[in-house]
Amino acid sequence: MQNDQYLPAFINYLKFEKRYSEHTVIAYKNDIQQFATFLEADFETSRWQEVSTVMVRSWMACLKNEEKSTHKTIHRKISSVKSFFKFLLRNGLVDTTPAEAVTLPKLSKRLPEFVKETEMQNLLNCTLHAGDKQEPGEKALWRNRTAALATQLFYETGIRLSELVNLQETQIDASYGQLKVVGKGNKERIIPLSAKLLALLKDYMQDKPVAEPRATECFVNEKGKKLYPKFFYNAVKTQMTQGDIKLKKKSPHVLRHTFATHLMNEGADINAVKELLGHSSLAATQVYTHNTIEKLKEVYKKAHPKAK
Repeated sequence: MQNDQYLPAFINYLKFEKRYSEHTVIAYKNDIQQFATFLEADFETSRWQEVSTVMVRSWMACLKNEEKSTHKTIHRKISSVKSFFKFLLRNGLVDTTPAEAVTLPKLSKRLPEFVKETEMQNLLNCTLHAGDKQEPGEKALWRNRTAALATQLFYETGIRLSELVNLQETQIDASYGQLKVVGKGNKERIIPLSAKLLALLKDYMQDKPVAEPRATECFVNEKGKKLYPKFFYNAVKTQMTQGDIKLKKKSPHVLRHTFATHLMNEGADINAVKELLGHSSLAATQVYTHNTIEKLKEVYKKAHPKAK
C-alpha cells in the first residue's frame, strides 16, 4: 500500500498502548496485510483513503468462499480491519471508517469445556509424581517439576497462558498470600493463593537454576532462562493426558475455564469471578452460568419431591 507507514504505527499502538500479546499483534498485522493485497489485486488501489464499504464487503465475500475460512476467522479478520480504520480515523489519516457499516457474521456461542471436579483432583494427584514418570536426569526432573507446578497454578488461579509466561517473581506476594497478575491492556488484578500453592512456588523459586543475567520470571528452564508459551501448552497437554482427562481439547485455557466453572458451581458471586478472570465485561463471564444452571437442575431433580 502507498500508505504503508500507517500499519507500523498501528502495530506500535497495539504493542505499547493496548499491550496486546505478541500472538494477537501478529494476527492483526497478517489480517491487514492480507486485506491490502486483496485491494491491490481486485481494486487496483494502494491508498487507505480510497477504501470503501463495498471493498470491505467484497473481501468478506471472498473469505466466505474460501474453504478454510470459518465464521470465526472471518469475524476476526473484519474486526482487525475495523480496528485499523478506527485508529486511522482517530489520528486524522482517513475521513471515514468504511468497515463500520459491515455486519459481522454471527458466531455460535460454544460453551467452554471444563474438567469435572473429581477428574481435576485425579489430575492434581498425578502432578505430584510428575517427576517420576519421565526419563531420569536433572533436566527431565526440573522440566517435570515446572510442568506440574504450572498446571496447578493454571487451575487454582485461572491465569492466562501469556500471563503465566511473563509472571515475575516480584508479582508473588508471600506476606499476603496473593498473586498480582498483569493481564490484557496492562490491567492488574489480585488473585489469592492457597497456602499449599504458595509454599510450592516459594520452594520452586528458591531452587531455580541461575543464568547470567538472572531471569526475573518465576518459571524458567533447566538453564535458568525464560520459558515460552509452547512449553506450557505442551506441558499441560501431557499432564492432562497422563491424568486420563477425556476432553478432546487439552490446554491451559481449558484449566482457566475449569477454574471459573468450579467457582460458579460452588456459589461464587459472578462479579467476583469476573474480577479474578480479568474480564473487561460481565458478558464474558456469564457463559459460565450455564454450567451452574445445569448443576442446579441436577440438584433439583435429586432433591425435590415433585421433580421425580
